[in-house]
Amino acid sequence: MPTERFQFTGEGGHQLAAALDKPDGAIQAYALFAHCFTCGKDVLAAKRIATALTARGIAVLRFDFTGLGSSEGDFANSTFTSNVADLVHAADHLRETRTAPTILIGHSLGGAAILAAASQIPDAKAVVTIAAPSDPGHVTHFFKDRIEDIRAQGKVEVQLAGRPFHIKREFLDDIAGHGLMAHVAKLHKALLIMHSPTDDTVGIDNATNIFIAAKHPKSFVSLAGADHLLSSKRDSTYVADVIAAWAERYVEPLQAAPTAELVPRNVVVRETRAGKFQQTVTTGAHQMLADEPVAAGGQDSGPGPYDFVLAGLGACTSMTMRMYADRKSLPLDRVTVTLKHSKIHAEDCVECETRVGMLDQIDRLISIEGALDADQRKRLMEIADKCPVHRTLTSEVRIVTKAAE
Repeated sequence: MPTERFQFTGEGGHQLAAALDKPDGAIQAYALFAHCFTCGKDVLAAKRIATALTARGIAVLRFDFTGLGSSEGDFANSTFTSNVADLVHAADHLRETRTAPTILIGHSLGGAAILAAASQIPDAKAVVTIAAPSDPGHVTHFFKDRIEDIRAQGKVEVQLAGRPFHIKREFLDDIAGHGLMAHVAKLHKALLIMHSPTDDTVGIDNATNIFIAAKHPKSFVSLAGADHLLSSKRDSTYVADVIAAWAERYVEPLQAAPTAELVPRNVVVRETRAGKFQQTVTTGAHQMLADEPVAAGGQDSGPGPYDFVLAGLGACTSMTMRMYADRKSLPLDRVTVTLKHSKIHAEDCVECETRVGMLDQIDRLISIEGALDADQRKRLMEIADKCPVHRTLTSEVRIVTKAAE
């Protein structure tokens, strides 16, 4: 299961750490996963469910809410409302960079947040809750002996799952003001409720309340024998298998992308603010990190700007040679292109027009594998210089820069 890790901007401008688990083959649908209260995207249940869903062709985006895991922000300043907003931002990010999520999945309080966020994610067709409370205020039972202190002092440290967290009065006021069942009644999406009748953290009556409030189509699946956190791998795998089979009825599989695009795609580069130089590079459904080496003040979390230039030239070179070899039915097995960028003195370049100062030089080493004769190899090397990126780099290039409005 390939996992792509990146950041996106959440509520309040914080950078939220995300993981997109992708199938090895074609992606049939995108799902957005919301984890439990004070958990993180890498909690065992989330990882196991994501792994099982990718085996069924479903890509899963899971992320740390504000102030949790590797995400920026202070957990004490987060609320149920801000969690819902983070989910909407996550869906927006998928829509802008890949494809909008059509499946929404929430575990525990994440299930309540998914129900509240669903109306703001119009592309979603199927909503799944796992061990979700019917009232966000249910989480206060974890620190019920400190509620009066929180209201009196405004902010108190409590122990949740053996870890210290600060809870503010604003958090209590926020969850008290949420009428979740009103969201459920107006869901207008297919709903699958999954709950264990022996869940001693969030009782089965919560599932009953959600089911009664929801309109059809709605389904309930009992997770008999499972605990609240789905600690057993067998339980989490079962949950994922049921979700995938159930969602097929409501979610249309993605159409395969065309093999070639005639219209150039935009490349969007944006600072993550997670490091001095770190950037996200997005084009179409693809996202990468760009950075500088540690020696240059970066974190070396991704290729540098010149690395991307060399990658573009190398990929174009290899693709152009492959197209020519296939068209001419040449026995070309594999092309490997190794590139290096450096600065040289102009006077050291006999064939260059510039005679003073420094010049950029790209060294390109091409390895050709296959039962080719000398003439075929020579012709392929000539073709290498005809790749479009090579021509761009060696021709006059006009760059038009404007300020965004």
